[in-house]
Amino acid sequence: MFSSKTIFTAVTTTGFASLLAFGGFGAATAGTRPSATNTQTTKEITGVASIQLMHIHGLAYSADGKQLLIPSHHGIAVYSDSVWSKMAGPEHDYMGFSATRNALYSSGHPAAGSNLVNPFGLIKSTDAGKTWRQLALEGESDFHTLATSYETDAVYVLNYRPNTRMPQAGLYLTQTDGMTWTRAAADGLKTKVNALAVHPSDANIVAAGTADGLYVSHDAGNHFETLLGDTQVLAQWFDLDGEHLWVSSYADSPALNRISLKDKSDMKKIGLPTLNEDAVAFMAQNPVRHQELAIATFKRSAYFTQDGGATWTQIADGGATRDK
Repeated sequence: MFSSKTIFTAVTTTGFASLLAFGGFGAATAGTRPSATNTQTTKEITGVASIQLMHIHGLAYSADGKQLLIPSHHGIAVYSDSVWSKMAGPEHDYMGFSATRNALYSSGHPAAGSNLVNPFGLIKSTDAGKTWRQLALEGESDFHTLATSYETDAVYVLNYRPNTRMPQAGLYLTQTDGMTWTRAAADGLKTKVNALAVHPSDANIVAAGTADGLYVSHDAGNHFETLLGDTQVLAQWFDLDGEHLWVSSYADSPALNRISLKDKSDMKKIGLPTLNEDAVAFMAQNPVRHQELAIATFKRSAYFTQDGGATWTQIADGGATRDK
């Protein structure tokens, strides 16, 4: 069974994420709460910026590595040179936001006054989010769980219900910007899927983070094998070296690990900043400086590290952004 992550604007004492099943399958809510963890030094930026992160629906770096992009309910927030701003362009409600070297892909809903059809289906921008083009399934589907291959522009989505190009719910792949879609068998996935990630250069390799572990497929999602078991995986990111996965999980406390694709016993634990009843919901790696990684949490905090996780700098706290 598949599901999508919902990011709460406020996290209650009953849980930090809601896992929504496909239509007709009901719903499930994560029953455990993340506890505080503090294993790394965190640098706090004290200046208060005017940008508010109402929701966080993804995370990405620009191709030149100079901007960190955070899509939300009202457009794209940008962090660059220690300063927050709003991306020029429409203030759409972006969902399933994901970047490749050449484009941004997303789903979601149009801003007030836009002439785009609601919901978006699959949309694409080649000018850093200033303008968007609807590719497929506009007015039909809103893909909350969407992932792209950084170098190939392949797009995977979790589809909740049938539409004109997807006869049934499931995991789908397009390599033609939504013109054609292939449904994956997804054999080996037995619990709800929280997140997807695609290998940066091999579109056949896709990872699924689920309620009971991390699974990897080497045949475009038809067959999955366990890479990390017995833990709730909330998010994952293929390192741009193509040889590792960064994995956000939760088992008694939030965790972040970097795992080798070739040898799952080769796993490095990455220290996290203090996360009080919170966990990592999204990750992105700087395509120019690979030691730089950004994370966003379920409670709308954001951090980045420039040394592979040895130290972290906080740039948003509970949705309130911080400038130097």
